[in-house]
Amino acid sequence: MLKPQACQFGSTKTILPLRNPFLHGSALPFNPRRPSFNKARNNSKLVFFTRNIKAVTTRTEKAAGVKATVTVKQTLSSRLNLGLNRGFDEIQDMLGRTLLLELVSAELDPRAGGGKKTIKGYARQVSKEKDDVNYEAKFEVPAGFGEVGAVLVENEHHREMYVQEIVLDGFHNGPVHVKCASWVHSKFDNAHKRVFFTNKSYLPWQTPSGLKKLREEELKVLRGDGEGERKVFDRVYDYDVYNDLGDPDNDLSKKRPILGGKQFPYPRRCRTGRPMCDADPVSEKRTSVLPYVPRDEVFSDVKLLTFSTNYLYCLLHGMIPSLEGAIGDANRGFSSLTDIDQLFNEGINLPLQENKGFLKSIMPRLIKTITDTDDVLHFEPPLTVHKDKLFWYRDEEFARQTLAGCNPFSIRLVTEWPLKSKLDPQIYGPSESAITKELIEKQIKGYMTVDEAIKQKKLFILDYHDWFLPYVKKVRDVEGTTLYGSRTLFFLNPDDTLRPLAIELTRPPMDGKPVWKSVYTPSWNSTDVWLWRLAKAHVLAHDSYHHQLVSHWLRTHCCTEPYILAANRQLSEMHPVYRLLHPHFRYTMETNALGRQFLINGDGIIESSFSPSKYSLELNSLAYGQQWRFDQQGLPADLINRGMAVEDASAPHGLRLAIKDYPFANDGLILWDAIKQWISEYVNHYYSKSSFVESDEELQAWWNEIRTVGHFDKKDEPWWPDLRTPQDLVEILTTMVWVCSGHHASVNFGQYAYAGYFPNRPTIARTKMPNEDPSEEQWKHFLENPEAVLFECFPSQMQAARVMAVWDVLSSHSPDEEYIGATIEPSWAENSDIKAAFERFHGRLEELERVVDQRNGYRNLKNRCGAGIVAYEFLKPFSEPGVTGKGVPSSISI
Repeated sequence: MLKPQACQFGSTKTILPLRNPFLHGSALPFNPRRPSFNKARNNSKLVFFTRNIKAVTTRTEKAAGVKATVTVKQTLSSRLNLGLNRGFDEIQDMLGRTLLLELVSAELDPRAGGGKKTIKGYARQVSKEKDDVNYEAKFEVPAGFGEVGAVLVENEHHREMYVQEIVLDGFHNGPVHVKCASWVHSKFDNAHKRVFFTNKSYLPWQTPSGLKKLREEELKVLRGDGEGERKVFDRVYDYDVYNDLGDPDNDLSKKRPILGGKQFPYPRRCRTGRPMCDADPVSEKRTSVLPYVPRDEVFSDVKLLTFSTNYLYCLLHGMIPSLEGAIGDANRGFSSLTDIDQLFNEGINLPLQENKGFLKSIMPRLIKTITDTDDVLHFEPPLTVHKDKLFWYRDEEFARQTLAGCNPFSIRLVTEWPLKSKLDPQIYGPSESAITKELIEKQIKGYMTVDEAIKQKKLFILDYHDWFLPYVKKVRDVEGTTLYGSRTLFFLNPDDTLRPLAIELTRPPMDGKPVWKSVYTPSWNSTDVWLWRLAKAHVLAHDSYHHQLVSHWLRTHCCTEPYILAANRQLSEMHPVYRLLHPHFRYTMETNALGRQFLINGDGIIESSFSPSKYSLELNSLAYGQQWRFDQQGLPADLINRGMAVEDASAPHGLRLAIKDYPFANDGLILWDAIKQWISEYVNHYYSKSSFVESDEELQAWWNEIRTVGHFDKKDEPWWPDLRTPQDLVEILTTMVWVCSGHHASVNFGQYAYAGYFPNRPTIARTKMPNEDPSEEQWKHFLENPEAVLFECFPSQMQAARVMAVWDVLSSHSPDEEYIGATIEPSWAENSDIKAAFERFHGRLEELERVVDQRNGYRNLKNRCGAGIVAYEFLKPFSEPGVTGKGVPSSISI
């Protein structure tokens, strides 16, 4: 169990144990990321100045008086700035020497041939307004200085400061705005001054002469040198493989393979530079604080204080040990539905002892105080349970959720018969499926033949056969879980609903036993009905894994991190493409670091609660290597690849859907088109000629690095799109923005609604099917108590409670959530054409809101409207905070 790290501020150590994370009654939870916000140099000296320093400039009769207003956000670190250094910083404030600003001219000096001398001035504190602290500096800017292109900032404090914005007033052409929204390190930590460019965007060849060198130097800083361990105040973006998931120094059984390479291909993550393990020299050491991410990628204070990192950290380190104490036996299952209902009606008494009341403070949805002495983990019933308590039991709901649930990315059209495996039959047995034509035609009762059903696009499948089968033997050697290869077949009814027809479960030859296959169908006799229900539980566990590790983690979080790294390394902050993408990259790297630390790590939530157990990430690598292609990540390409749509110029959005009532696709295509239209207008504004794309050195370096470094194991694939024309760029950017917004929202914010009641989506199947080589005693037990056998297959009480609590957290919107198209970026607002394009984009998203509401009221759309059905709102763009089941954030922010 990881232990909380004590926080250090300045030279004074302040211990904040997890059991008492608040100071003086303020709701300031412990921050697990770093042991200190700042470490001042021990030889710091206090120097007094007897007069203010004036701006360095050459006076002329036409000099302009310019006032710089710097807005600094008060943050958790500034409020907790304790110790001797705080006194030094307060004296600096009194002397008016908090921030040293330097104005940089956008043009070179025509006489000297070099850069013009910067104009310097100290900013002093002038006011405090709620969380904002305002500083001002005054300059005299000569007429010949030209346009300001950047501001250099040096922080004279011993602690970092979060600078929100700098506004320069007094120029003849109006104020100059500089959006910062960034941490500025102390000069005692790093002598390098921060560079902030104005809000004007420039392609590389358009860069004003006075800014070219600065533009190049800033990118070099962000790339770093690839050496050493990164410090908390660093802003370095570099690549590494996933070699930090295991913990062999703590326990050799927690050694995990390296993801990224020929054996286990994988995208790259951010390099931290931590030392290697003693027990395994190729694995990176783990620590109790979160892994390094570049400073500006860290969550905001609002997110830290009320949500995400601290929330989940405290959940895992406060609730999970308490659960272990309350439940006792980690393998204890549920004996009946009544036991499950008690999670919602009565909860679980947590023996919190010294942590009394703490969890309730940070998790009010889950923790409810019953008496003065007891804290209870009390789950809020998902909306699905409110609508229909037995929704999880019904076959039609099982089928509907493949189109309108939290994993609408798996179902695909059946195009060939018979169903066949592509695996080696010498190893895995006969390739042909045991699902026969006769069986299917019996299920659809002569409505049509199988050949006719395929021709008319009536058969659909969830196919986890070839992907899982090679790991069945490995997984079965792990205690407490099992695995099959599976296929689930559906028939499209005339009303556009799906009917489940058959489930095939396969065990390959192993342990001296031949291949075992069995097909289950909905039935009218009791034995087959219960076998069908158990087969569904296995398939749902398979689909839960695919949803969480492939549709969610791999295709959004994991594959996006290289885009972020490359953008910061190769695209200047003033590049229009960087400014377009930046809102869609916020918080993703911090979220991914959190995932590596607690969720996908060895013995983490995923491994301990999902069927593949310690092989979960190996299987994830297999999915990346065999299935992931950038050119199929956009929504239209994904639908076409799965046979769920074909191109049709006469159809809405240029696609004809195989299932007309496919809520995810219906709403998603409107969002896709809105994103694409907005990006098209943006790109065409800056790239008015096709040649501009090919000649953009930064842009080409960015795209090349994504392909050859960030996704190194895929670098030679022929399907990577070319980047030669504005249209190429539009397609690439639209795909990235869709993945970060619509794709992620559709698989993330419905997790608690559909998986919060775990019988609907169990994450693990713990026992094999009763008819797989049963002993006489096992078969008798099944016949006498089939419900008990089903509950033995379901997750244990510990697994269920742990996963349900995590799903509740991950399904929540933070109070500072930034929804797609809701707020214009300052750099966009300064350009009238871009501003108008964004306003049109915002209008299209508001229209999507209305369309979703209308569609959810149409009775003929039976996959989103009907008795006991939860309306489909995952792609409704805007939402209030909390677990709402709607809202599309701009980025992968949780």
